[in-house]
Amino acid sequence: METRLTKAFGIDAPVLCAPMALATGGRLAAAVTRVGGFGLIGGAYCDADWIAREFDAAGNTSVGCGFITWKLAETPSLLDAVLARNPAAVFLSFGDPVPFAAAIRAAGVPLICQVQTLADAKRAAGAGADVIVAQGAEAGGHGEKRATLTLVPEVADWLAAHSPETLLVAAGGIADGRGLAAALMLGADGVLVGSRFWASAESLAAPGMTEAAIAASGDDTIRSTVMDAARGLNWPGRYTARVLKNPVTERWHDDPQGLAAHADEIAAGWKAGWDAGDPARANTFVGEAAGLIHDRPPAGEILTAMVAQAEALLGGSWRGAVT
Repeated sequence: METRLTKAFGIDAPVLCAPMALATGGRLAAAVTRVGGFGLIGGAYCDADWIAREFDAAGNTSVGCGFITWKLAETPSLLDAVLARNPAAVFLSFGDPVPFAAAIRAAGVPLICQVQTLADAKRAAGAGADVIVAQGAEAGGHGEKRATLTLVPEVADWLAAHSPETLLVAAGGIADGRGLAAALMLGADGVLVGSRFWASAESLAAPGMTEAAIAASGDDTIRSTVMDAARGLNWPGRYTARVLKNPVTERWHDDPQGLAAHADEIAAGWKAGWDAGDPARANTFVGEAAGLIHDRPPAGEILTAMVAQAEALLGGSWRGAVT
């Protein structure tokens, strides 16, 4: 399945595995790469030992690494350690990529920037991003308010007029071949898939969490900041996270003052739930695509089925629309 993305990165399928914090380890990233996609380790909160261990787990398979940009700014030396491993790409999201772009490009490593607004896309293009990921609010985990269906073509139009060499990837709610086909027709060169790969055999996500997602629908998710307050994470105010609703969000989502007043107690309970993989006490980070997830097969089966479905839906008409 050939697009500008597959040509640029020498891959067979225009599908990137999202670098999900504490879920996309080396095994999952490598599994996606081995079947023709593009795997990215979830470096996220910048635990150097965890990142090193997961790169080792990927073995000789070519994988990239993703960071939460505002967190990387607290430990910028970690970027040098990752670049020394010659990653397939560095993926930055949730913060200004400009302070890191020069070092990434100087290392000859492709820069992928995830954005949530057109303004962010313009800044990422100015920073020299090779790939821009336009992420809609349907996505699991952190993001903003724009919907994938409108954000992707708006960014596509701007890039076509102002930075045509920059590749565009769609993210948010894409979990099967229908989503891949739709993204290509919206003007994207490929897709970033999170929640569907999060519920895969190679994922590091706790079984209890994935079981809860498999039993849920998209209606059962919520965008909230409760879980960040519970974890003591100083996320910028513009971002919320999509998770499955549970007693924690039901109690505290509309009561931030109460949450602050009972912060220590709530944090202890949330951490205990997370360590136990208990979706009733800690939140399951999954997107609206939960309603499209019904099992936890190997990542290779997920990608193969996704591409086959997209090809069947698009037939021979899609090439002219995306190349």
